[in-house]
Amino acid sequence: MAPAKLRGGLNVMFQLAVGYGVLSANLINYGTSKLKPWGWRLSLGLAAVPSSMLTFGSLLLSDTPNSLIERGYLKEGQDVLQKIRGVSEVNVEFSDLVEASRLANQVKHPFLNILERRNRPQFAMALFIPLFQQMTGINVITFYAPEFFQAIGFGSSSSLYSAVILGILPIIALKIMIWKVDKWGRRGPFIWGGFLMFICQMSIGSILGFKFTGTSELSKGWAVVTMILMCMYVVGFGCSWGPLGWLVPSEIFPLDIRSASQSINVSIQLFFTFAVAQVFLSMFCHMRYGIFFFFGGWVAIMTIFVYLFLPETKNVPIEQMVHVWQQHWYWKKFSMNNGDVSPDMDGERKVQVKCPYYESYKRVDEIP
Repeated sequence: MAPAKLRGGLNVMFQLAVGYGVLSANLINYGTSKLKPWGWRLSLGLAAVPSSMLTFGSLLLSDTPNSLIERGYLKEGQDVLQKIRGVSEVNVEFSDLVEASRLANQVKHPFLNILERRNRPQFAMALFIPLFQQMTGINVITFYAPEFFQAIGFGSSSSLYSAVILGILPIIALKIMIWKVDKWGRRGPFIWGGFLMFICQMSIGSILGFKFTGTSELSKGWAVVTMILMCMYVVGFGCSWGPLGWLVPSEIFPLDIRSASQSINVSIQLFFTFAVAQVFLSMFCHMRYGIFFFFGGWVAIMTIFVYLFLPETKNVPIEQMVHVWQQHWYWKKFSMNNGDVSPDMDGERKVQVKCPYYESYKRVDEIP
């Protein structure tokens, strides 16, 4: 439903809500842990509050224009589109949605279509982006921050405060991203955020390897340095793979395979969240400081992957996203069957946007 120029910031609000949830959970668990022996029951029971808000709030939502149009409610879809855009003149966008819906409704087997050659770029991103997001190691920090900080020498209360700090910093980073993501784009934050996380993980691993034997605590100075590096790491994640790991898959899939692609994306997200949570403690016990080199290696791989294979998608309408892949140095050989690309007099590339209501040459970064 978001307009292209605001899509990034509005999408990042999802991850911001997750950040507030994690911070709230840490604070609630800390408070209820003091209420012995029944505090844990209150902690679990309070989860019914946000669940109830979601349930009753959903009753106030209208369907999206896409959903209404796909089910044949064209007038209702146009009305909702006019409402969310705040203008009455939405004919061009509405016609694009109708045409995209018509093509999507011709698809009978979306899970088979996603394997077609023309959809190879999107399928690759549906597989690798959620995998890489979980292999940054962020869930290790989220789930086990108190235990980790106790292990390196913080007291029980200090470890909780550290976990709260690691909950506040991503919220600050995400608020910055809401403000700037549609200006900075996707590739840039992915790359410099990955570089920052890589440096922090390698530094933490080196400190623990040389200064922490596992039988004695870190000195106060080195513990503080480790804490600062951990904070820098979560800021790097909050400005890159945290929000963009959800944003990019949500905006790159064509309508005919969007549902199938998103289901694959979310399934991989949840599976590797589960897997990393289950194996981390064993890995930490056996690999010790090497666990940071392990995840740091993954961060290096995913940063190189983004640099080579992910095109910039900011400000491009979802209905026209296919043309971005047609201009990419590698993916164009898979996607060059839905539009024509030709060089102009300046040596730059132009895309012919094929639409039932208008035919014109538009530069990708100028598509309205």
